[in-house]
Amino acid sequence: MAVSLPMEANPETMNKYLQRLGVSNKWRMVDVMGLEGDPLKWVPRPVLAVILLFPLSEHYERHRSQQENELQIKPQQPPKDVFHLKQVLSNVCGTIALVHSIANNINTIDLEDGILKDYLKSASGLDAAAKGALLENSTHIFRAYEEVLNSANNPANEDSEPVNNHFITFIHKNGNLYELDGRKSIPINHGPTTPETLLDDSAKICLEFIAREPDNIGFNVVALVPAQ
Repeated sequence: MAVSLPMEANPETMNKYLQRLGVSNKWRMVDVMGLEGDPLKWVPRPVLAVILLFPLSEHYERHRSQQENELQIKPQQPPKDVFHLKQVLSNVCGTIALVHSIANNINTIDLEDGILKDYLKSASGLDAAAKGALLENSTHIFRAYEEVLNSANNPANEDSEPVNNHFITFIHKNGNLYELDGRKSIPINHGPTTPETLLDDSAKICLEFIAREPDNIGFNVVALVPAQ
């Protein structure tokens, strides 16, 4: 069984991790400095994925339970062409968010032969729970992150996020905006979007998360974009 450290909430660390996983340096994570107006225009395009870091709380758990109850009343089939995995271990939601970002853009991103490509190949055809179990035993993926943290060139680790925070990913697939959360049973379809409006539409959902936590400032948003 793999053991993982909490993900650091900064793009520089994420980018070093992605490169160790085999992601081309043509793509990188950047901070999204605001969720309305000009800050969204400052983000390079195209945006392939948006990642939200937020506090785990009673508000989140209530909302998650409500969504799961609605899915039991009106069951939905998980979209076959969306890669979604269930979180098995604690502290791995950051890695899962990055895997979701890359796996759902595999036709656009140049992924080198290596540990992530091997994982995705092995995960092909598995359901979300089995994908999560497979990741649980993918020690090389988690070791790569530890190597980033232990790198002499890496910034100090005091920005590591405590385990009471959570990462989720937003992607565009077949004209829809999907929220990918390892703590939820299936991808959540938030309605129509396009590659051009993915960031703006994701920002609206991020604002809904923030609105449910009026007394909390522990939010951060990053986007997967072309390197410039």
